[in-house]
Amino acid sequence: MPKTIDGPVLSRRELGAWRGLLATHRQVIAALDAELEREHGLALSSYEVLLQLHEEPEHSLRMGRLADLLLLSRSGLTRLVDRLAARGLVERHSCPSDRRGTYARLTAEGRQRFEEARPTHLRGVREHFISHVAATDQDRLAAIWGQILDPDTEGPREVRR
Repeated sequence: MPKTIDGPVLSRRELGAWRGLLATHRQVIAALDAELEREHGLALSSYEVLLQLHEEPEHSLRMGRLADLLLLSRSGLTRLVDRLAARGLVERHSCPSDRRGTYARLTAEGRQRFEEARPTHLRGVREHFISHVAATDQDRLAAIWGQILDPDTEGPREVRR
């Protein structure tokens, strides 16, 4: 295996697996984003904010936690929430017990927009990803992602050597 200053380069198999993941992600995300924009005037990133808030019991999350869930910087989430607030889909509020924390909350209009867009998104996930993967392979993929992702943080697990 060829070596670089930092260690061995990826093998053909490793490179194929890595590049396949990246290309698949790029292609599926682009298709989902285009469909949501075309059918609902909603970017995929905006849909994901609405989804995360919709899943919470009070339809509200602390901004920092929401940024972590969406893998966005704090400033990136702030700009996104500002755009959604300007459209009346979310609102900001502070926690009565902790005035330091700012929260984003789904509005009634945001819940309605989410419910309208959800079937489009789910159809797209099935069409652009699930339909290309046999059921047994879906189980294998879920197991593989489980080996990689830490269930507590949804980030990569530490490598144990």
